[in-house]
Amino acid sequence: MCAAALEEYCGSIFWNVSYLKRPDPDLPLCVEQTVLVWIPLCFLWLCAPWHLLALCQSANVNTKQLSKLYICKQLVASLLFLTAIAHLGVTLGEDFGPNSDQSSKNAAAYYANPVLFAVTWILVLLCHEGLRREGAIDSASIFLFWLLLVVCDIFPFQTLLREALRLGEVRDVPRFSLFYISFGLKLISLVLSTVADIPPEAKDLIKKNPEAGAAFLSRITFNWLNSMVLKGYKQPLVQEDMWDLNESDSTAFINERFQHFMKPELDAARVRFQNKMKRKLFQNIHSAQEDPQQNGLSSGLGKREERGKKEDEKKKKDNKEEENYPNSWLITTIYKTFKRILIESFCFKLLEDVLTFVSPQLLKLMISFTQDKSRYAWEGYLYAVLLMVVALLQSLTLQQYFQRCHVLGMKVRTALMAAVYKKALVVSNDTRKESTVGEMVNLMSADAQRFNDVTNFIHLLWSCPLQIIISIVFLWLELGPSVLAGLGVMVLIIPTNAVLATKARKLQIENMNFKDKRMKIMNEILNGIKILKLYAWEPSFQKQVEDIRGEELKVMKKSAYLHSFSILTSCCIPALVSLATFAIFVSVSNDNVLTAERAFTSISLFNILRAPLAMLPMLIASIVQTAVSKKRLEKFLAGEDIDSDIVRQDPSFNTAVSICDGSFAWEKDAKPLLKDVNLDIEPGRLVAVVGAVGSGKSSLMSALLGEMHSTKGFINIGGSLAFVPQQAWIQNATLKDNILFGSPHEEENFKKVIQACALAPDLELLPGGDLTEIGEKGINLSGGQKQRVSLARAVYSQADIYLLDDPLSAVDSHVGKHLFENVIGPNGLLKDKTRILVTHGISFLPYVDEIVVLENGVISEVGSYENLRASGGTFSKFLDTYATEQSNQRNSETGEGQDAEDIELFPGGDNAQPDGASEDTVSLTLEQENSIRRSQRNGSVRLRRNNSLTKSANADEPQKGQKLIEKETMEIGQVKLAVFLQYLRAMGWGYSAMVFLIYFIQTAAFTGQNLWLSDWTSDSVEYYNMTYPSWKRDTRVGVFGALGVAQGLFVFFGTLLLANASIDASRILHSRLLNNILRVPMVFFDTTPIGRVINRFAKDIFTIDEAIPASLRSCLLCLMSVLGTVFVICMATPFFAIVIIPLALIYFFVQRFYIAASRQLRRLDSVSRSPIYSHFGETVSGLSVIRAYKHQERFLKHNEVTIDENLKSIYLRIVSDRWLAIRLEFVGNLVVFFAALFAVISRDSIDSNVVGLSVSYALNVTQTLNWLVMTTSALETNIVAVERVNEYTQLKNEADWVTDTRPPQMWPEAGRVHFENYKVRYRPELDLVLHGITCDINSTEKIGIVGRTGAGKSSLTNCLFRIIEAAEGRILIDDVDIATIGLHDLRHRLTIIPQDPVLFSGSLRMNLDPFDKFSDEEIWRVLELSHLKSYVSGLQEGLQHKVAEGGENLSVGQRQLLCLARALLRKSRILILDEATAAVDLETDNLIQNTIRKEFSDCTVLTIAHRLHSIMDSSRVMVLDVGKIVEFDSPSNLLENEGHFYAMARDAGITPESSTNL
Repeated sequence: MCAAALEEYCGSIFWNVSYLKRPDPDLPLCVEQTVLVWIPLCFLWLCAPWHLLALCQSANVNTKQLSKLYICKQLVASLLFLTAIAHLGVTLGEDFGPNSDQSSKNAAAYYANPVLFAVTWILVLLCHEGLRREGAIDSASIFLFWLLLVVCDIFPFQTLLREALRLGEVRDVPRFSLFYISFGLKLISLVLSTVADIPPEAKDLIKKNPEAGAAFLSRITFNWLNSMVLKGYKQPLVQEDMWDLNESDSTAFINERFQHFMKPELDAARVRFQNKMKRKLFQNIHSAQEDPQQNGLSSGLGKREERGKKEDEKKKKDNKEEENYPNSWLITTIYKTFKRILIESFCFKLLEDVLTFVSPQLLKLMISFTQDKSRYAWEGYLYAVLLMVVALLQSLTLQQYFQRCHVLGMKVRTALMAAVYKKALVVSNDTRKESTVGEMVNLMSADAQRFNDVTNFIHLLWSCPLQIIISIVFLWLELGPSVLAGLGVMVLIIPTNAVLATKARKLQIENMNFKDKRMKIMNEILNGIKILKLYAWEPSFQKQVEDIRGEELKVMKKSAYLHSFSILTSCCIPALVSLATFAIFVSVSNDNVLTAERAFTSISLFNILRAPLAMLPMLIASIVQTAVSKKRLEKFLAGEDIDSDIVRQDPSFNTAVSICDGSFAWEKDAKPLLKDVNLDIEPGRLVAVVGAVGSGKSSLMSALLGEMHSTKGFINIGGSLAFVPQQAWIQNATLKDNILFGSPHEEENFKKVIQACALAPDLELLPGGDLTEIGEKGINLSGGQKQRVSLARAVYSQADIYLLDDPLSAVDSHVGKHLFENVIGPNGLLKDKTRILVTHGISFLPYVDEIVVLENGVISEVGSYENLRASGGTFSKFLDTYATEQSNQRNSETGEGQDAEDIELFPGGDNAQPDGASEDTVSLTLEQENSIRRSQRNGSVRLRRNNSLTKSANADEPQKGQKLIEKETMEIGQVKLAVFLQYLRAMGWGYSAMVFLIYFIQTAAFTGQNLWLSDWTSDSVEYYNMTYPSWKRDTRVGVFGALGVAQGLFVFFGTLLLANASIDASRILHSRLLNNILRVPMVFFDTTPIGRVINRFAKDIFTIDEAIPASLRSCLLCLMSVLGTVFVICMATPFFAIVIIPLALIYFFVQRFYIAASRQLRRLDSVSRSPIYSHFGETVSGLSVIRAYKHQERFLKHNEVTIDENLKSIYLRIVSDRWLAIRLEFVGNLVVFFAALFAVISRDSIDSNVVGLSVSYALNVTQTLNWLVMTTSALETNIVAVERVNEYTQLKNEADWVTDTRPPQMWPEAGRVHFENYKVRYRPELDLVLHGITCDINSTEKIGIVGRTGAGKSSLTNCLFRIIEAAEGRILIDDVDIATIGLHDLRHRLTIIPQDPVLFSGSLRMNLDPFDKFSDEEIWRVLELSHLKSYVSGLQEGLQHKVAEGGENLSVGQRQLLCLARALLRKSRILILDEATAAVDLETDNLIQNTIRKEFSDCTVLTIAHRLHSIMDSSRVMVLDVGKIVEFDSPSNLLENEGHFYAMARDAGITPESSTNL
């Protein structure tokens, strides 16, 4: 019916089979005039509305100049319009012209087609204009329209040509010419539509991001990446080469969307959670009421019952811990945020899955074609071309799908990282206590990465089952019900896989726990490395780490074995399935003969089945692992935020700070630390907060910042805050950035602050002035400098209220005095601001407006200095102890005018250049400035000024050693073969060779099995129309099965061996790394951010543990598989060998280009990851400061920038993988094409079963080739981890811990110390720090060491412990040269109480005695001596009390006392005190001093003092200045000499009379 209508429309026959039943087939004219015209036109008409929308919408017409490309496109379309009109004209002329033949009119098609075309060309003109107004650079739909049009026109093209050649003339010249003219124009249009039309204003943008200017063809083949790949091939890529991200891929954009969807989801989850808790509570009350009879039980039973209950409760608690937070909201949030990309990738995947099943059907046709020699050759060529086209389309859709999935994974990871960071800024203390910094960083790195990995493959959840179902349907059509046998085998395997997966999950969780533990200890080791070195505690901590690592490796071994089993099953499945199916098929009836088409179509369908069956269990296991991460992330992200209502900002209060009846606790349900606090502070007052250690001074500060839970009452703050914490928090940035802290830079103000905070002299010394980079945690600043920078930051912020948590404790007395006078005190920069100062320094108290006295968390007294002294309360008692000191202080203050004679104290002091980054000369300059101010001598002022001028002139030349933190070294270029060999050596050569051999045999078994099958199918020809002998059948089935099982077993053994070998390698590499890092000199840690070292232990070791073995295994399997394929194809069609060489060359070049760029991109990725985690760690440790200044937004922005830098390399890496894949798949498609083509060409000489074998192998090669490059490059990328770990195992070590020269057992007996012309520098390129020190210290002498900050006091202790080695000279202790003995022998025999009290997480006992050398009695004795016994015995767990990370749960004073306890426990003949009393109040200070005097009376004690009072009873005092000893005598003599010491003592308020009082 339809055909008749069409025939009338065309005026010719529509379809006749005879057209194809000949060697030169053709399509009937009517088909060419109807179907082939309508297909492209319909496509355009469907797509056009989108482009026309722009014409309707654009009110603001884009009046930019028309580009040449646009004009060309419109011109060609107009010309096509003219050809259509001409066509119509020709038809009209023929029908109605003067010489028209009235009897035969042209058919309707001749009118309709030109009209259709004319309308279409007008539509095209409009579409072009619409695109221009949208500002689009090109259009996919228009390109596809031209492509369809040209392809459909090829048929009439050859029809007209063949007809003209057959007749020897052109029958219809006008139409003939018009067709070829329009065909030419269409070709031109097709070419034009592949070019991007880039407006001039977008040119710059496209330089930074070429993707934005890539045309459709370039986008689907990823050609826009070529320039980057080329660049990467010529020279190693660096971060600066990375292109900008698309707006939609940037962190800010992703985070905003994610937060937008997260808020409602999380709120809903919280409501659900609260309802659940209410129900639970109700049930508990209910069940309690129902059970009243239990009370009558006898007490004995009751006790047992209780014990049982307790255990039950414990179990319940464990279960409850899993779910006590709002859950199941994260996945929905992710889905809503990234819905669009998910749907796009879904469509591509669906299309690709459908295309997958076309190839086996084409293969079937191909085989039947070669069997039937009577069929025409063109059919074979058609199938060959179709195979190629289908494969090409499949490649394109697959790559688009992968691209979208990987970008989705990247975006999910980014969203989670940004969310974790944002959460960390507002997280409450409860939630913070639950997760250490390490665990939070883990959420950002490991857990977010898990989500990334899972989203890459999320569509396989529906795609795998779909592929399995379609395969089974097709197999049923081939082999009938016997497929069920194969299916049965598959189904049986699934439960085993499920069991393996759950087991693997348990091991995974165990493994994560060990990793967390190990990273926690590593973090602490690296943070406290100096203490470990000083105490020689490295072996104890090394053992701790090695033990955890041992456990971790045990778990890894278990999971590797499990993995081998799952690989065994996945390898045996295809063999067993095909065996079961074929065996049943041939044995069911004798009529069932295995023919080539059946066998090879089935085999290629089974091959398709392999992927989803192998992927499903992996995907499920991966989802299971991600579920763990999901829980961790949900728990953290749903945790409580800090309560912003504790601190109100109500302007109606007329006070600056008010606390109304407030009680505050650190945790929600804990006992309040501060009780019933009532406090009002007027604006502009200076209030001091004093009290003993642990009385709650710092807690009061935290409460004012809103960091504590308020159990009752509230706080009101009128104005903005600035906060100086007790331990300065310094960022890894320039000094200037640390002070500006995000405020705009005002030179005048900046200078004022620098002067007031006594930083000017430091700036002159620091190699880069205020642009010097400060290391992590302010590593290259002295304690005092850090504190002053922290103070300067506060002053510069110009806030209304200043919370100063004991900022003066870390600085020298006269610097403290300077800071008080110029910054904090009544005449300082902050005199009009409200200041709350926590202090231990009594000398400042008379100048404050009000004093708040805290006792055990309660305010015991408030009042002015005079009133409190008069009242006779706690405060006045506290003062009376130190009254004498106080009065002296006052005397010296009043008599300051007379000291004019000490002006030239420091002859040439101006030019004396102290030693290096870690020192400062504040004090020296202050001294001079004071004397200048007093005497107003112009000369010396001028001298100072000139000096600073000469200084700044040289400052431009950067000196060596100026940049402290070296940029992370990144290996470039090809990974050296040596690295691979190192890894293989770590695995063991024997293992490596065995693994290789076994995998080789496995491939042989696989190829053998398929050759056997192809031989089997030839039986169907041999026994045609005969009965098939059953012995033959049984042999066929038996051998086929045996070969299948063999290959599974070989893979299993290979994997087992590889697992063992790689775990050995992991063990060796990790212990080497750990061993070396603990033996590296201190200088290394001063110049390397901790994040970088941690990264080696976390990411790189993780890669060596998990990634390298996996990629090594897949790499071997792929390589063998490719070799097998090439072997089989060449065997079938020897012609193929000709093509191998050019294909191999293309393959090789593509791969070389790719690997060069990709490897570098991966390295950039891992290098740009460290800053994300470093910045995160830094943020978490400075949270209270960031929150106090309300700078959360700025830090969020910074985090976004850091993540973006990382995303740039990740995004390009994803695209580079696709770039490669599409090129390799093209090579693979050519292999398929040539295999089929040669099969057609030589079909007379080869059997159909061999054709089947070779083409089905070729169809598999594409994926294998792709995998091969992926796995080799992944291996090459991952092996970088070995390279990075090796880099740290080859760092230069400090001297040996123990040498052959051992000191005597009791050494040092006397404790004499002798310095002999001792010189030292911190790093080879820096100046000397100590310039030839020579002195003798006798046995049991008490030596005080004083000097301005930076005089070299701490360097002296570093030298005694050989933290830095001598440049010249030597130190003798009891006549033993310390340079000749082992470091541990030396460090074990000396004791130090260090400047910063560092504690490690673990028990209190472990912190005092990590080697378990002492008994509990000894430990209790030293706790008693260090005044901690009452505190420790009051703790529930006593000595086993857990110390938090960094000792967070003890006050600074208590930590200091613990360090004293450590020293008492070691009790060696020489004790060094390094400003140990800086952080404690005077009372504790007194306790410590008395303990040391009593307990260490028979030892030599060296005290580095900031407070001169503590050393006035020393036997002698050593005064250091600029690395030289300037004075060395008893304190009384030094005071009489009126030299350096006298000046310092006078500043501290000590006069000769008062020292005798002491």
